[in-house]
Amino acid sequence: MPREAVILACSECKGRNYIATKNKRVHPGRVEVKKYCPRCKKHLPHRETR
Repeated sequence: MPREAVILACSECKGRNYIATKNKRVHPGRVEVKKYCPRCKKHLPHRETR
């Protein structure tokens, strides 16, 4: 299957807040999405962790 579950971590506090899916064929690199961090109480970029 090309879709895989990935964990998104906050770029500021490094908290792992979200689980998302991505298509490995379309996005082979790490995904970065701007999402709300409940720890920081702000909208911040969240990056895919390994």
